[in-house]
Amino acid sequence: MEMKYGKLGQTEINVSKICIGAMSFGKPGTMHDWSLDYPASKKIIQHSLDLGINFFDTANVYSAGTSEEYLGQALKESQIARDKVVLASKVYFNPGRLSSAAIHHEIEGSLKRLKTDYLDLYIIHRFDYDTPIEETMSALNELVKSGKVRAIGASAMYGYQFFEMQQVAKDNGWAQFQTMENHYNLLYREDERELIPICKKMGVSLMPYSPLAAGHLSHRKWQVDTLRSQTDRVAMGKYDRAETEDLRIVERVDELAKKYNVSMTQIALAWQWAKGVTAPIVGSTKANHLDEAVAALALKLTAEDVHYLEELYVPHEIVGAIAQNPPQGTVLIDEKKV
Repeated sequence: MEMKYGKLGQTEINVSKICIGAMSFGKPGTMHDWSLDYPASKKIIQHSLDLGINFFDTANVYSAGTSEEYLGQALKESQIARDKVVLASKVYFNPGRLSSAAIHHEIEGSLKRLKTDYLDLYIIHRFDYDTPIEETMSALNELVKSGKVRAIGASAMYGYQFFEMQQVAKDNGWAQFQTMENHYNLLYREDERELIPICKKMGVSLMPYSPLAAGHLSHRKWQVDTLRSQTDRVAMGKYDRAETEDLRIVERVDELAKKYNVSMTQIALAWQWAKGVTAPIVGSTKANHLDEAVAALALKLTAEDVHYLEELYVPHEIVGAIAQNPPQGTVLIDEKKV
């Protein structure tokens, strides 16, 4: 299957319709026991490039910075030209959150670890209640003006927060967000109420994380015998509370997969593109998983298929956006509990 590409927001940045999530890369044990060491990470990164995937998403906190290090080193060793790949990283889960000082400090660390002098996309990992929006947006604009960042994006937050941040940037003539990296899949569609319509109206590209719901959309069984399935407490906190209701949707994914003679993963990803997503973020620890994801680009779901997959959905508790005073143990990011 030939790779397909699209633009990020209102920019000329051309990205593959699949984004590689680098949370899978990094020294095991620094955040997850199941993350890949450097040789295994390099293999997945090179296979991605061979498939025509040019879009990689990481963060300063993934595996204590080793995710960025592994990605940067692997791309350097691949000898691919810098302008042939699109690198995204994130800032927030660090000292100072989204203060101007923190943003200017953290970008330098990310650039060093990624072995590059600029990022194509710099994403705020969450909304910061403690820093004035004007301070954050001004700092991000300064990075764009300096050439250290080509475009900026946001991640899971409430619709009103995203709108307000965009408006502050617009009012001041500053760089506006071009992408939204939010929690979105067939088992979690709460952002369809406000955030996604706002993004679409503003021409902001969607690049959702967890498009396969931590693997639940890839197999009929809710639990499978893998290290990640058995140890990923974040995934358990995100999805297990709605297991009974969501298994009905998983069954429909399986039915359509059999109808089209494809995998459940391909159905779940095809649904993303049918919903107008630019590039779902696929985290993979095996090369054949990437082959399967790329093959999904050839699958076109009908309107009836989409309705069949969606009609059993019931409202879920918010998972991703941070409340101002979240209860202890709340899942705040896709990476850890705080």
